[in-house]
Amino acid sequence: MSVLKEIIEHKQREVQEAKKSKPIDALKKELASRLMDIRGFKYSLETSPHNPCVIAEVKRKSPSKGVLRENLDVQELVKAYEANGASAISVLTDEKYFGGHLDDLKKAKEVTTCPILRKDFMIDEYQIYESLIGGADAVLLIVAALSPEMLKRLYETAVGIGLDVLLEVHKGEELQNVEAFPQAVIGINNRDLNTFNVDLKTTEKLMKLIPAGRTAVSESGIQSPEDLERLKKHGVRAVLVGESLVTQKDPGEALKKLARNLS
Repeated sequence: MSVLKEIIEHKQREVQEAKKSKPIDALKKELASRLMDIRGFKYSLETSPHNPCVIAEVKRKSPSKGVLRENLDVQELVKAYEANGASAISVLTDEKYFGGHLDDLKKAKEVTTCPILRKDFMIDEYQIYESLIGGADAVLLIVAALSPEMLKRLYETAVGIGLDVLLEVHKGEELQNVEAFPQAVIGINNRDLNTFNVDLKTTEKLMKLIPAGRTAVSESGIQSPEDLERLKKHGVRAVLVGESLVTQKDPGEALKKLARNLS
């Protein structure tokens, strides 16, 4: 069984347990309290003075590398990211495989003016509503993890309640129906979710297939200013960086060095 399939199967069980604890109708009643507080994730990327700009990630561990940062303090990390030029914050909320928690969204929201992306394995509309209530301004939808019907349903649910969508692809064929998601930011994951191998050439290859005018984000494997310059030449508007920041002694300083000379 691939790692992605294993994660999705566990996520299905996790969502069913959440529904038992708080039914979806009860969850929907809480939506109104957050609708006026949504920050523009897509807008922030498109208007950032930095090119490419950085989505800095809160990430405790990964299935392939284990614990990345012991005793990670979400609020301390988020404040450091914003102070050093992050245009948006990504918060990994998967608990079993990445050590995150839904509460991390709320903690991040309390200490930053940056828009917040909830990065998780979205498989059910329940999680979309949960994301908005938790403090997210955008959600990640992974094309490889969803049927075409469910992908469309989750996209429409997210957009319908005011959330932005980062639509993640890894292969050219996953871009074939991208016009059906006109408001989505396109995320290109350089990490193969089945093998966990990383290659920036994935972004270079797929950027040629993305329609003109669409905002694109390169995800995973970005470690140096040279990587950012390389991706900029291919039209990338933003990069999502986690591991190469959280594993440093001073993540804020690491972010500042990574994004130097960008304009």
